[in-house]
Amino acid sequence: MPMQRMRELVDLLNKYAYAYYVLDDPIVADDEYDRLYDELVALETEFGMRYPDSPTLRVGGETLKAFAPYRHRERLYSLDKAKNIKEFEAFLERIRKALGYTPRLTLEQKFDGLTLSLTYKDGALVKGATRGDGEVGEDVTEQIKTIRTIPRRIDYTGIIEVQGEGIMRISEFDKYNKTAAVPLKNPRNGVAGAIRNLNPKVTAERNLDFFAYNVGYHDGKRFSSQEEIHEFLRQNGFLVSDVFYVVDDVAEAEKHLEEIEESRPTLDFLIDGAVFKVNDLGLREELGFTEKFPRWALAYKFQAMETTTILKDVVWQVSRTSKLNPLAILEPVDLMGVTVKRATLNNYSDIQRKDIKIGSRVLIRRSNDVIPEIMGVYQHGENSKEILPPIVCPACGSPVRKDNVFYYCTNDACAPKVISAIDHFASKACMDIEGLSEKTAEQLYNDLHIDSVDKLYTITAGQLKALEGFKDKKADNLISSINKSRKTTLSRFVFALGIPTIGKKAAKQLADRFRSIEALREATAEQIIEIPEFGGIMAENVVNFFKDEKNARLVDNLLSHIEIEAEEEPVTEGIFSGYTVVFTGVLTNYKRSEAQKLVTERGGKTADNINSSVNLVVAGEEAGSKLAKAQKLNIKIISEAEFIQMLNGN
Repeated sequence: MPMQRMRELVDLLNKYAYAYYVLDDPIVADDEYDRLYDELVALETEFGMRYPDSPTLRVGGETLKAFAPYRHRERLYSLDKAKNIKEFEAFLERIRKALGYTPRLTLEQKFDGLTLSLTYKDGALVKGATRGDGEVGEDVTEQIKTIRTIPRRIDYTGIIEVQGEGIMRISEFDKYNKTAAVPLKNPRNGVAGAIRNLNPKVTAERNLDFFAYNVGYHDGKRFSSQEEIHEFLRQNGFLVSDVFYVVDDVAEAEKHLEEIEESRPTLDFLIDGAVFKVNDLGLREELGFTEKFPRWALAYKFQAMETTTILKDVVWQVSRTSKLNPLAILEPVDLMGVTVKRATLNNYSDIQRKDIKIGSRVLIRRSNDVIPEIMGVYQHGENSKEILPPIVCPACGSPVRKDNVFYYCTNDACAPKVISAIDHFASKACMDIEGLSEKTAEQLYNDLHIDSVDKLYTITAGQLKALEGFKDKKADNLISSINKSRKTTLSRFVFALGIPTIGKKAAKQLADRFRSIEALREATAEQIIEIPEFGGIMAENVVNFFKDEKNARLVDNLLSHIEIEAEEEPVTEGIFSGYTVVFTGVLTNYKRSEAQKLVTERGGKTADNINSSVNLVVAGEEAGSKLAKAQKLNIKIISEAEFIQMLNGN
C-alpha cells in the first residue's frame, strides 16, 4: 500500500506540475501541492527509494518547445523549506555541525512570482530566461525587455547573470481583471502567462515588475557576501526589496519573520515567505549543495493566503442600497488559521466571466481579516451546475431589476434593506446611536414597524420597554442616545444618508465644499466633480439622490428632528497649504489616518491615489505602484523623516 500511495502521489504531483509550469494554468492551490509533496518526501525517506519520474528529483518545470532553450551558466537550485521555527532551528543546527559554529544569515522576502535570470555582457542586457528545470530554461528575452524595472544597461565589465522574480503587482492584477475577457486567477499566474507568451505585446499589457535578489554566474568582479550582492544590485538600478536583514540568532530571526508576515496584507505584490541565506559566500562554497538544494539557504514558508475548496451554493443577500450581492457558501477549509465557510462574489457578470459554477473547485484568497474572495475556478466537477441570476428578491419575493451588472430589489420596504440602512445610520461614524445594533434594528423593524430611519426619532421609552429584552435601563439608554444624535455635523449626516459610493471621506469633502445641507441639495454634478478624487459617477449619485422624491421627503423628515451644527472651518493656512498629499508604503511613526489628519490640520489636503491634483508624495517602507507613478509624473517625493521635519516647521 505505501508503494501504491507513492505512485499515486508521483502521478498526481506531476499532473499538477505540468498544469502549473507548462500550461500556466494551475489546478490546485500551493498549500495543497505542498501537503502532497511533503507526504511523498516522507514516504521516500521512510522506504529509501524514489520512482525515476518523482517530482522530488526535479527543480522546476519543463521548458516550452515554442521558446528556444537557454542553458544557464550556473544551475538555478530550488530551496529547502521550513514551516515553523523548529524546522528553521534544525537548518541552523545542520550548518553549525558542518562549520563548527553558526554564521550570520541574511533574511529577505520570498517573492511569489516567476523566477527569471538576466544575462548582461559588458553592461548590456543580452538575454532573459526562465528557470525551467534549473539547468535549461526558456529564452524570453523579448518578453523581459517589456519590464520597465529591468535595466537595459548596468555598470559591469564581463558576463554576469542576475537572478530575481518577475511579479505582477496586485493593483495591476486587479486593474487587468476588471476588463479581461478571461480573468487571471492570481498575480503569480498573471506573470507566468505574460512572460511565457509568444507575443511580447501581451507581456507589456500586464505592466510587470522585476525584483532582483541574487547574482549567479559572473566573471571579473568577485563578491564576498549577500550584503555586497544586494548593494551591487541596488546601485545598478535594479528594483530590490527594502526588507533586508542580517541576523545572528533565532530570536532576532523570529522577530523579523513576524514583521515580514504582518506586512503581507499591506504589500502591492505577493510574498509567500522569507528566505535565509548564509551571508558569507566563502562559507557557502564550504557548505555546498545536496542533489536539489543549496545547504546554505532556506525558504521559510508562511501560511497560504489562498487555497481551494468546493463551492456548495450561492445565496443572494440584500444590501441597504437594495443591491443583491451574491455570497458563496463553501465547503469549510482552513485558511491562515481560520475556518472559512463563505466568500464574496462581486456580481453576476463576474461569476460568468470567471466561469464559476456550483459544485466546482474554486480558488479563494484572503487578505488581512476580511471575508475571502473567489478568484477563479480550478476544476469543474461532473455535477457542476450553472449559477442563475436572481429573478425575485430572496428576502421579500418582489421582482428584481437589472442595472448594468447589478440586480436590485424593487421593494423599498424590503426587510434586509431597511434593517441594514438603520444599522448604517446608527453606526459610530454616522449618527453614533450607541446601543442600536443590527440585531436591535431588526427587532425595531419587526415589532415597532420602524421601516425608515426618520421613524427612529418617534420611538418612545414606553414602546421600547414593552419589547422582549428591553428593561428600563436599556430602553432609557437607547432613547438617550437617539436624542443625543439630534445634534450632529453635516459630514456625519451626509454619510448616514447612505448615498451610493459616498463613504466617510467623501461625505467630509462634500461638507467642507458646500457647508450646508441646503447648498448640497442644490449642487450640480459640475460643482461636485470639482472636488479632488470625485468622479462623474460619484457626482451623479449625489445629485440623483437628492432629486429623488422619496429621498427628498426622507431628508425633510430627518431635518424636522435633527439640528445640523456647523462644521469646524477647514484650516487654510499652514505648512501644508497648497499641497495635496498621498501617503504610500508603511509608515513607522504614524498610522496613515493619523498622518492624513496632521496634513489637513496644517492646511493641506490628502488623497488616496495619484491624480492630477497631487503634488506631494510621502513614501514609507515598501512603497509600491503609487511611488512608481509619482516618479513617472515627476511629483515631489519625500521620506517619512522629511515629512516629520515639515511637521516641525522645517
